[in-house]
Amino acid sequence: MYSPWFRSIVLTALAAGLLARPAFADSQVRIVRLSSVQGAVQINKNSGLGFENAFANLPIIQGTQLRTQGSGRAEVEFEDGSTLRLTPNTTIDFSQLGLSDTGKRISTLNLVEGRAYVNWLGKSGDDFTLNFAQEKVVLGPAAHFRAESSSNSAEIASFKTEIDVTAPAGVVKVPKRKMVAFDVADNDRPAEAKNVAQDPYDEWDQQSMEYHDQYAKNNNASLGYGVSDLSYYGGYTTLPGYGNLWQPYFAGAGWNPFMDGAWSWYPGMGYMWASAYPWGWMPYYYGTWTFAPGFGWGWQPGGFNTWHGGLHYSGAVAADFHLPTAPGGTVNTVAVGRGGPVLTADPLPRMTVRNGTAGLGVPRGVYGNLHSLNGQVAKRGSAEMERAPQFSWTPLTAGEHWPGEDRSTIAGSHAGGSAGHASGGGGGAHH
Repeated sequence: MYSPWFRSIVLTALAAGLLARPAFADSQVRIVRLSSVQGAVQINKNSGLGFENAFANLPIIQGTQLRTQGSGRAEVEFEDGSTLRLTPNTTIDFSQLGLSDTGKRISTLNLVEGRAYVNWLGKSGDDFTLNFAQEKVVLGPAAHFRAESSSNSAEIASFKTEIDVTAPAGVVKVPKRKMVAFDVADNDRPAEAKNVAQDPYDEWDQQSMEYHDQYAKNNNASLGYGVSDLSYYGGYTTLPGYGNLWQPYFAGAGWNPFMDGAWSWYPGMGYMWASAYPWGWMPYYYGTWTFAPGFGWGWQPGGFNTWHGGLHYSGAVAADFHLPTAPGGTVNTVAVGRGGPVLTADPLPRMTVRNGTAGLGVPRGVYGNLHSLNGQVAKRGSAEMERAPQFSWTPLTAGEHWPGEDRSTIAGSHAGGSAGHASGGGGGAHH
């Protein structure tokens, strides 16, 4: 059964397969993950619908725009596990998400306005560029910094290493633990570097980094987005005849991985599945889901050199199982089951988790070790969780809630934008 030691063995085995270049078919297209959504966040996918309500696990492709409103916040995870975090009232444009002829990933982002945190791991030899105001930061090695842009100011603070910023006056060096402001009214003239001033969202950024570091610390592969969530929300089991299968905690009898999510349309790609489950990224685009009698549904890692935009499973399933089918005749987001996101706005000191929810509605890192609760929930049908202090949640403003949220303990539904609803249709197994 699952153990921390076994997890390290599985992640080491994953690394060999993950080193292959992930791409959509054989094109130069890259897809990154909207990994966390808190409050009012919107996405413009160039689908003709303008900005729509966003939710976690939506794919982000080249040309996508993301914006936070009110006290909304968002996190984007890149293939190697690097992260971008947006504070409230921030807009960012993913102007380039591509691959070079040699397979190097190239990411160019424009911070239109607001404040963003970048934690660039720099372990894959990829290139990352952030434009803000008239300034530009080009990264190769690892870096962690905060950038801000508005109509009258621009600023960058480096937390980890010295950073070179290309500005109208030339290259400006920002030393470690220093910050530099640029005078927009004077052709972005840089001020002298000074010590980093604390920002109200620094703690949120730090807690998010600690979560990823802790739950993905044994992953050394060049592809790692979603690994931390797999470690927090589930575990691996070795089953004779099936091999190593990952299964979310609190799955329960009758649960299947295609019960809750949404179909979201992208130009040039059509509909892609966005899982409502907080861990629901890697298991839907790589490898395959398998149903094992007496165990239930589990995800078998593999196929990391090819992106699968649909839903995939293999083998026999229960007689009443139906795979959701992509809608036709519309480009609207279409929710399936409870849709997404399903989260409480401000997690309470205690919350009840029920069997069959598979982590739906459980904020990441907030309630500590879910593995220890999994057995209790399986036996009793539910269990009470206590909030863990190491990843304390930064609450939304008073009275704010997730768009369309049912504020019950763990259930609710939301579909982004002008979503319609669709029940699970037929459809055979994808092998």
